[in-house]
Formats: sequence, structure tokens, C-alpha cells
Amino acid sequence: MSSGPRNIGRPLPRQDARAKVQGAAKYTDDFALPGMIHGKVLRSPHAHARIRSIDVSAARALPGVVAVLTARDVPGANSVGPIVKDQPILCGDVVRYVGDAVALVAAETEAAAEAALERISVDYEPLTPVLDPLEALKPGAPLVHPGGNVGSRFKVRRGDVARAFGRAAVVVERRFFTQRVEHAYLEPEIAVAAPDPQGGMTVWSSTQYAHRDREEVSRVLGLPQSRVRVRQMATGGGFGGKLSPHAQCYAALLACNSGRPVKVRYRRDESLIASYKRHPYVIDMKLAADHEGNLLAIEATFVGDTGAYLLEGRAVITKSVTHVAGPYFIPNIKADGYAVYTHTVPCGAFRGYGVPQAAFALESLMDELAARIGMDPIDLRMRNALDTTRPTSTGQVLPASVPFKEMLGRARLAARSLGALVREAPEGKRRGLGIGCSTRSIGSIRTPSRSTAVVSLHRDGSVTVACGSVDIGQGSDIMFAQVAAEELGTSAERVEVITNDTAVAPDCESTSASRVTYVSGNAVRLAAARVRSRVLELAARDFGCSMEELRLIDGVVAFRERGLPLAELFARHTFHILTEAAEFVPATSPLDPETGQGSPAGTYSFSVHLALVEIDQGTGQVRVLRYVTFSDPGRTINPLTAAGQVHGGVAMGIGYALMEDVKVDGGVATDSFATYLIPTALDMPEDVPAELLEDPEPTGPFGAKGFAEGSLDPVAAAIANAVSNAIGIRVTRLPMTGEAVHGLLGSPPRAASAPAS
Repeated sequence: MSSGPRNIGRPLPRQDARAKVQGAAKYTDDFALPGMIHGKVLRSPHAHARIRSIDVSAARALPGVVAVLTARDVPGANSVGPIVKDQPILCGDVVRYVGDAVALVAAETEAAAEAALERISVDYEPLTPVLDPLEALKPGAPLVHPGGNVGSRFKVRRGDVARAFGRAAVVVERRFFTQRVEHAYLEPEIAVAAPDPQGGMTVWSSTQYAHRDREEVSRVLGLPQSRVRVRQMATGGGFGGKLSPHAQCYAALLACNSGRPVKVRYRRDESLIASYKRHPYVIDMKLAADHEGNLLAIEATFVGDTGAYLLEGRAVITKSVTHVAGPYFIPNIKADGYAVYTHTVPCGAFRGYGVPQAAFALESLMDELAARIGMDPIDLRMRNALDTTRPTSTGQVLPASVPFKEMLGRARLAARSLGALVREAPEGKRRGLGIGCSTRSIGSIRTPSRSTAVVSLHRDGSVTVACGSVDIGQGSDIMFAQVAAEELGTSAERVEVITNDTAVAPDCESTSASRVTYVSGNAVRLAAARVRSRVLELAARDFGCSMEELRLIDGVVAFRERGLPLAELFARHTFHILTEAAEFVPATSPLDPETGQGSPAGTYSFSVHLALVEIDQGTGQVRVLRYVTFSDPGRTINPLTAAGQVHGGVAMGIGYALMEDVKVDGGVATDSFATYLIPTALDMPEDVPAELLEDPEPTGPFGAKGFAEGSLDPVAAAIANAVSNAIGIRVTRLPMTGEAVHGLLGSPPRAASAPAS
């Protein structure tokens, strides 16, 4: 057995922290190869058009131009997509949004490549676009794809909703709107690709899923996956936006055609125009309760605008629908979700993955319901909170690690303290306090998540971990080191982690869905445990004792007062290294397609947030004065990285709640950070307390589970409830810009909900 919690719970800095701070870390744009040329993408100026012809002769004639490619030059499958491959990597007949890729150029310099793009002549026949998802659902709407404008649908059914609404004492009902949001990672999309002498391809990229990059590159090149190698470089943020490898495919196509290394780097405006966004939603939601505040029924319809291509829209809309009841038990549920195609910039994976939209609507109605009943909002939530006896929206009863009620109790104490500040609003300002709660399934929702890890113990007691869940800045590499070190009785500093090379690290699915700590952390622990078991088995044979009498500590097997160094043990048994692999797949059951019932996740995490806001009555500007979070990590592996996730999630959530909005007028109108606003340090409250309530998950690695996206899920909901409490008018649309809130201040007053207390 391990020597104790030497590593778990330690606030260890990331291994790459010093290099990043000092500027020594190598990002893809820092990488260059001899003979490398530069690739650029020609994009459609039309939201919907037929391509009559493309003439590239003038572009090819320009000095310095090495290759010009169109759809007919794609040697393999001209389609990509994480779930449904409905997006051409280069459009050959129809374009479906402003920014769709039509042609590629590679040249000796970026300037020459950009000049060549201007020489490509495309004859378009403009067609009528459909830009609104509700319009796209109407009969006779222009078709985005031949199969219709509904890309995916999912439903949840439980109980008798009509009967429950009929006997309810209080029913609240509203339509909510949420907006497109840009990931706004510091590093735009970028990839370098180089052909090898054996006919294969190596790609270096900024990515969240190197193995998916390999799959898609191999498809478009028509190569076996074994001939493609992808290496993830230091990645300047992802947040779900780097799960689909477009730049990687463009670089590989140009490298394959030219026989030279190629770098494709998006400009910032190109990234804003062409990269996928968070789904905007139209949500109709209805919630019922009895006089005592017991929730009786919920009915909801989620219409998500997935844009021109589905990408991960099917999974995102499923996540929303299956989380319709949030962290509450509601016996009767009728929920439908639709991912709808439009001729707009595609939407895909984004931190939260459909939960923030659902939480905004549900938490708003929870506050409104509390006001109608005359209950304290926290009391209403406590009364209906999930525990280890009550099922989730999909009917899954969680047997352990459900600390939601305890979190609400802590929030109640914090709300009482913050409540005093509400009454201290200066003249011309209004203040409000709001609560937002959420839960999320950890990992994939439609199919089981899985991960594999390979752990090797060396003669000197050092350890190598290979696991394909890449670190995109969240700190999973140091987490893996801590888990392996704990199991093998050494220190995390003695563990080398390799996650960024498809030739070495196994496919562990993407770094997304808050899955890495729970799923891949488990795989690492299981593999390390197998290594430890083999070591002790060998040593027990040599000592003539049982394995239970031995301990592995710092590269030495200890038996009573004797110690046997690993180097000596390995030499006795002609081992140079001991390697084991393990796979982890949570115990789940699939969702029933007719009822949405099932147990789709190994565990869930919970979040409770409080926001204190101040509103300028003259401008409507909202300022977050205080923000308090209560998070559920199961057990904390690394407090430093956990706090980092909370602070980052809250910052991103403040942007989502108050200012971020991708404007679409056919194409993306907000194509720079001068017009697309994100929060700065001045928009953050002075401090964001990150309280982690540990309730170990029995199936997690040392009790841990994922929680990172939960740090963003309820932010907009908490702030919306705070704003609504301050102004006495229910907010139903994001973002809550100064203009929007000022407009509400001019509205006739309606019944306000009571602030959390």
C-alpha cells in the first residue's frame, strides 16, 4: 500500500509554470522547420451561396506561391466533424456561412500567400440564407443541409407533467435568450505539418485532443492513422474551442501537396470570424410547485443555434436537456432539445457545454417561484435539493458524494454576511444579491467516457506516465504526477508525464467535459497500482514474506528494518523497467432514447455561487462587488490548480453574463477585441473566495472528481438573480449590458423575487 497522502492535496506548482512565466515555453508559433512555407485560407464572403466555378490560375502564377488547393485536391475524405462529419474541409459546391473555407494557398511568405488569396476568383451564386433558428424551424425555410434544419434532437420524459401542472399551487413560465460567445483564447488556431520520407505526416498543433487531430488529418489525407503523428505544443487556452482540427487539416493538406513543412496561423479576425462559438439558445421553461415549495413539474424546450455545421451540437443539446432539473429533484419532466442549423458561424463545444444556458433559465425561475410562494430562495433550493436518495433528471440516484445541501448551508451563512452590504448602496446605485446553483455529469453524456494510461517505473525509482489527455493550461499533468507518485510511494517531482504525443500516449478522448481528473486520473492510478503490485510481488518472493508486509518508498522496497533498492530488485529479475497499462470506464447505463432516462455518468459535481452586484441607475452598468463560490471536487488533488479553475471560470462567467456577445449580421460583425469585449481585471471583484467542500467520490482517484466547468455553469444565473433583485425586474436575456439593464430600468415594475438571505 502507499505510504500515505504525501502528494494528494499538496499545492504543487505546475511543471511548466516557470517556463511559461519566463517566456521559455514553446508554443506552435515558436516552432519552425527548415524549408517551412506558410499557408492561408480563402473564406466565403457569403452566408449561403452556390459555387459555380473557382479559377486559381492567377494565384498560382504569383512569385513565391508553392501550392493552391481547392476541394478537388483533397486526396481523402472531404469532411470533418467530431460526431457527424457534415463539414467540408474545403467547400466545393455550396458555402454555408461567412467564413466557410473554399481554397488554400501555400507560399514562401505569409505576405505572398495573402496576395495569392486575392488572385483567386470564385464565381458565387448567392442564395437566400436563414440566420435565425426559430425561422429555420418554419416550413419552407431555406435548407442548410439536404436532410433538414434540425441537426439533432433529444428529449427527457418522466411522470405526468400535465397532471402535475394541473394540481400545482404556483406556476412560473418565461422565455429566455442567451447569446453566442467567443472562446477568446490568447493563442489563435495554429498548426505546423511536415511530411516524412516514409509518406507519413507529423503535425504540431495547439489542440485539446491530439488523437482527434490525428484521426481527421488521416481522413482528409487518405492515410492510415498509424502514419500520422500529432504533437501538442504548449496551448494558449482552449475552453472547448480547440477540439476540432481545422488548421491542422489545412496545414497537412498543403504539406502533403507541396512536400514541404507548412505553418497555418489564423489571424485574430480570422479566428473570430471562422471559429465555432458557444450555442445561443432560446429556452421556453415552465416550473410548478405546491404551497410548501415542493417542486412538482418542469416543462422546457431548448432551441440551440448550431450554425452551419453540427460539430458537437448533438452532445451539447443533450447535456442541456438531461440537466434540465439542475441539482433538484423534480418528479415530472417534459424537456425537448433541438440543435438547429442556420447559415451562421458554427457553434460547438464551449466550457459548460449546454449547462450554463439551462442553469440561467432554471435558476431564474427558482427565484421567481420562491417569491411567488413567499419563501427564502435558499430554503426553496434546500427543500428540493438532490441527495443520495433523490434521482437526477435522467433518473440516476447518486449513492455518494452529493454535498449539495451542505454547500447551500454554507451559502446561507455567506448570504447573511453579504446581505448587509446590499443596504449600503450609495446614492444613484442599486445593489442586489443573487444565488446560482448547478450540477453536471462528469464526462460524456451519450456514450461512456474512457481513458487509458501507461505507467513505467524505472530502476532509479523515477516514474513515467503516458496518457493522451493533454494539458491545455488547467494543470492535469501535475495532477497525473501527484496521483502516480502517491500510488508508487515517491514524490511528484520524480514523475515525468507525457500527454502530448500520439506516438507515445494512448487515446484518452478529449480534454473536455471535466473528465480528465476522474476518468484519466483513475486510469493513471490503476496503472500505477499494477506496477506497485508487480514490484511488491517480486520483492515478496525475494524476502520470503507476503506482499502486505512490504512498502514501496522512494525507490526502495522496505521490509521491517531491511530495504531493497529497486535497481537491485530489477537486476535480480533482469528487468530494466516495469510497465503496466490500465483502462478506466465508469459504470454507466445508456440513456433511453424515448424517455432520456438512464445513468450516463459515473459521478456528478455540484456548484453554489453568490453574487453581490451594484447597478448604476444612470447608465445601467452592472458591477460585481463580491463573488463567493462553493465547489465540489470530491477530494482536492491540487489546491492551486483547483483555485485556478474557479477563478478562471468565474471570470469567464462574468463576461458571459455582462458583456460578451458575438454579433452576427450574416457574418461575424464583432471581428476584433475592439468590438468583442471580454472582462479585464477591472471587471473582477477584488477577491473570489474558492471554498472546496470535500466529499470524496468512492469511484474517483483518491476520491477526486472533475468540477472545473462547474466554476462557470451558475455564474450568469447568480448575477442575473442579483440584478433582478436589485432592479425589481426579471432578467430574461444575456448579456446584461449597461444598455440592456438601463432599458429594463425604464420598464414598468413587476413582482421582484426576494434576495437570498
